[in-house]
Amino acid sequence: MTEFLVNKFIKDSANIESTEVRTRYGMLASVVGIFCNVLLFSVKLAIGLILSSLAVTADAFNNLSDAASSIISFVGVKMAGKPADAEHPFGHGRIEYIAALIVSFLVIEVGFTFFKSSISKIMHPEEITFDPVPFIILILSILVKLWMAFFNNKLGKRIDSKVMLATAADSLGDVITTSATVISIVICHFTSINVDAIAGLIVSGIVIWSGVSIAKDTLEPLIGQRVPSELYQKITDMVESYEGIVGAHDLIVHNYGPNRSMATIHAEVPNDVSIEASHEIIDRIERDAKKELNILLVIHMDPVEMRDEEVLELRDKTSHIVHALDPELHFHDFRVLKENEQKNLIFDLVVPDSYTEKDANRVMHQLIALLHEMEKNMDCIITLDRSFEAPKNNIT
Repeated sequence: MTEFLVNKFIKDSANIESTEVRTRYGMLASVVGIFCNVLLFSVKLAIGLILSSLAVTADAFNNLSDAASSIISFVGVKMAGKPADAEHPFGHGRIEYIAALIVSFLVIEVGFTFFKSSISKIMHPEEITFDPVPFIILILSILVKLWMAFFNNKLGKRIDSKVMLATAADSLGDVITTSATVISIVICHFTSINVDAIAGLIVSGIVIWSGVSIAKDTLEPLIGQRVPSELYQKITDMVESYEGIVGAHDLIVHNYGPNRSMATIHAEVPNDVSIEASHEIIDRIERDAKKELNILLVIHMDPVEMRDEEVLELRDKTSHIVHALDPELHFHDFRVLKENEQKNLIFDLVVPDSYTEKDANRVMHQLIALLHEMEKNMDCIITLDRSFEAPKNNIT
C-alpha cells in the first residue's frame, strides 16, 4: 500500500534530494494522516458514547488531535517548501520544525485534559458495558494505527525527515493507548473490575510522553545540534580525499531545514603550494559537496609546514606530549614563527567535552610547562578548542 500511494501521488519519487519531491512526500503523509485520523475519531467517539467509556473517548479525541496535527503538518510542509527569497536566503525549511513543535503542544494539551478527566472518573466511577461489534472496531483501529506507524516510518527514513519519524512514533504510541483501552474493556467484562479510569490515566500519560518526545526532537535542530558523527566523518573524509589537502578540522554544520544545510570546515594545505593552486582545489571541493552531499560548504584554508625538518620534529614532539597528558586531546593549526633565536609555537588544542573550563586551562598550562622544558627559547600561543562532532554513540 505504501509503495502504491508513493507511485500514484509522488512524481519522480526516487529524487529525494529535490525539495519539491520532499514536499510531495510530506503532503502525502499529511493527507493520509488527516483521512485516517478523522475516520478513527468518528468511529471511536461513537464507540465511546455507546460504551460510556472515558478511555475510548480519550482515545478518540487523541485521534482528532492527530488529525489537527496532520493539518498543521500539511501547512508547515507546504510553507517549508517555499524557495529562498531576499529575506530568507537559506529558504523556509525550518518552518517544518516549527509546525512539528506546534503539533507536540497540541498532543501534550490533549494528554493533560484527559489526565484530569481520568482523575475525576476515579473519584466518580461509571459502569462500562461490553459490545462485541464496537470492540472489534477498536481492534481494527489498532491495525490502522500500526499501518500508519509503518507508513510514516518508512517515508521518514526514506527522506530523512525527523518530523515524519516523530509522527510514526506518535502512531505507535496510539497503538499502545488503544491496546490499553481494549485490555480495560476485557478486564471489566470478565472480572467486573472497573479499570477504565486507570486505563485513561495510562492513555493520558503515554499521550503526554509522546508530545514531549516530539517537542524534544523538533527543538534540537532549532536550537542547534552537534554534527552527527556519521555526517561529520562523511564530509571530513570527502574533503581529505582530494589531492592537495593534507587534513581537515573544525567542521560546523548549520541546519536550515531537511536537506538544507550550510557547513564550514578548515582544510589544511601545504604551505609550499601556490595560493592559486590550493584555491582551485578548494573551489572544486565546494562544488562537489553541493552536487554530491547537497550541502553549501565553505572552506577555510590553513597552510601547514610539510618540509621544514625542525618544524616537523617540533610537531612530532608536541604530539607525544599532548598524547601523554591525555589520549583524548589533539591539536591542529600547528605553526612555528621564528624571530632570530626566539620561536613562537602556535596551535589549537582540542579538549574533550567532559573537560570543564578549569580542566581545560589546567591541562593547557601543564602543556606549556612541558613544552618550555623541551625548549627554553620558545613561547607558546595555544588556543583552546572543542569539537562540534556528536559522540559516536549518540548518532542521530
